[in-house]
Amino acid sequence: MEISTIISLGIYFAVMLGIGLFSYRQTDTSVEGYMLGGRQLGPAVTALSAGASDMSGWMLMGLPGAMYVSGISSGWIAVGLVAGAFANYILVAPRLRIYTEIANNAVTLPDYFENRFADNSRLLRVIASVVIVIFFTLYTSSGVVAGGKLFESSFGLSYETGLYVTTGVVVAYTLFGGFMAVSITDFVQGCIMFVSLVMVPVVVIMELGGFGQAVDAVSTINPQLFDPFTDADSGEALSLIGIVSLLAWGLGYFGQPHIIVRFMAIRSVGDVPTARRIGMSWMIVSIIGALMTGLFGLAYVTANSNTIDPETIFIHLSQLLFHPFIGGFLLAAILAAIMSTISSQLLVTSSSLTSDFYQAFLRRDASDKELVLAGRGSVILVALVSIYLAYDRDSTILSLVSNAWAGFGAAFGPLVLFSLFKRDMTRRAALGGMIVGAVTVLLWIYLPFTIGGESLSSWMYEIVPGFILSSLTIIILSKSGTPREGVVDVFDAFSAKLTEFKK
Repeated sequence: MEISTIISLGIYFAVMLGIGLFSYRQTDTSVEGYMLGGRQLGPAVTALSAGASDMSGWMLMGLPGAMYVSGISSGWIAVGLVAGAFANYILVAPRLRIYTEIANNAVTLPDYFENRFADNSRLLRVIASVVIVIFFTLYTSSGVVAGGKLFESSFGLSYETGLYVTTGVVVAYTLFGGFMAVSITDFVQGCIMFVSLVMVPVVVIMELGGFGQAVDAVSTINPQLFDPFTDADSGEALSLIGIVSLLAWGLGYFGQPHIIVRFMAIRSVGDVPTARRIGMSWMIVSIIGALMTGLFGLAYVTANSNTIDPETIFIHLSQLLFHPFIGGFLLAAILAAIMSTISSQLLVTSSSLTSDFYQAFLRRDASDKELVLAGRGSVILVALVSIYLAYDRDSTILSLVSNAWAGFGAAFGPLVLFSLFKRDMTRRAALGGMIVGAVTVLLWIYLPFTIGGESLSSWMYEIVPGFILSSLTIIILSKSGTPREGVVDVFDAFSAKLTEFKK
């Protein structure tokens, strides 16, 4: 590896660790301070940290790779994600910020569910926490695997060394700086991703002779690459159900704990519109850059008679077209995407273990100092389990990310939405909707049934039936019962505060 590349990567790691140290000194010792940054995130940090923790390596590797193989038909998923993210800012962000504070200052999603529905049995908290811990431990492990493979393929280090370096740096700044460190590093990482996804496609287009010639080069390879209704790889037309399945990825946003926790931590409800404008601008430009990297990267690779793994097109172009120092910066962008998601998932999982298990069942009277210490211990525990799982490369494949996204989206998405809009929603409806959504996704993935020779999951993305059945369950069960005492009063107080904000 070029010395310039090593220097640029060293600078990146130093900045991440420096932010962790800064946040450690600035963050107060309360649980709210460690897990939500004291609810003091500014709109820019909120927006970019939510975006960076959301996109992960998918933005720099998965989406360009899909575009490289299938053409712009793979862009339907991007359309769905943009629509879902925008709806999340409109429907969830301001309401959740207000309600979590009113609902006994909830600091985790399970904490909010329990307080919102006055669940003295703590069943809502337990089930939600189990879902978070299991899925996010596996989700985190998939990110660790991506880091290991990146170090192995690009830096000439062993896969195991990559696991420890990636996880070690993330754990270091997450462990000491908590939510504030994770959010600030996500902000920096989001900026790196943004610049990279503008630079790479622009340079590729220039290398091909300009935008018009780049389009002609792609059309020469396969005209179907520009057909949004045809999979250019197979040559088959996309079905309506196929397009709906791709668009349905956007439904997952309403239930992703590592994303919506940013809405709980923003400084004030008045900052949400600014965060939305920043976040959506970042997302749209970044996604377009990722799509163009894959599409025009194909033309460049074909013109130079090379053969590569489609998912490495961003890495290939960054090392081929740029000075080694800049190439190191672009590799850092991939690390940024991976690490930002790992850190967010580590913190959400450790927060759930600390607040929803340790404090709720073991040490109800624990001091803030003890809970912060337990949170840091949980970060290390989850990281170690993730590394252990990552040693088996086949245990955390990319389909797991898709399944986890669907599981969270179906289990928590309808529950979050209805809890913020439906005044008479009951605890039984919340519990039933969460269970039905999660179980539907699992059955849809693993039942040995086929439609037209395809598995249920291949025929339709599992989040669609999961989200629909969870919503129906909530509506039906809410009609057959009444909310617990005090729940409606809290909802009315929330509605009054929301109305005041809108004025």
